[in-house]
Amino acid sequence: MARQVGEINASSQADIAFLLLIFFLVTTSMNVDQGLYRQLPPINNEENQKADKVNERNILIVLINKDNQLAVESELADINDLTETTIEFLTNPRNREDLAEKVKASVRLEEAIAKGNTEEAAALKKVVELCGDPEITKGIVSLQNDRGTNYETYIAVQNNIVQAYNIIRDKFSMENFGKVYDELSNDEQKLVRLVIPLNISEAEPRSVK
Repeated sequence: MARQVGEINASSQADIAFLLLIFFLVTTSMNVDQGLYRQLPPINNEENQKADKVNERNILIVLINKDNQLAVESELADINDLTETTIEFLTNPRNREDLAEKVKASVRLEEAIAKGNTEEAAALKKVVELCGDPEITKGIVSLQNDRGTNYETYIAVQNNIVQAYNIIRDKFSMENFGKVYDELSNDEQKLVRLVIPLNISEAEPRSVK
């Protein structure tokens, strides 16, 4: 009888231990990277090598050194200010000559037609019809980090840049469709991405002073 009670107690303890293990697995929060998943550009081919050079004013250079210090256009900057800086660079509301250029969607439409890009031309035509010929930024954010840069710092910088694009897209979506970007249909989101493309260039880590 004592043996049976001992076997039952041992079995119960094993069941309780198993249930506790399941409980902790379910309730314990795991650290999740906040970075954005993006498809890297394809390997350079002859067509890419012949691409037009980008005007220097259209590139916002963001550097992170080994001490996790941020520099924007060679000036030390605060990570918390990066989102607003990126928004101003991309939208260039006062048409400053040192910020990104903008081009009318109708002009891009003519260029797409001239190049025989029928799919892009059709999308741009919808943009002009539905959104009143908006301006499309030519801005590109170039993100470069040092080999010694802290991973969390790099992700924080990346997230602030992406947040700038999200804010611009939400504003454009509200003005033209009455909804934020995430609430738009797939076709509407495609039009917004055409006007506000996510142009972030991430180079291989190197030694940054």
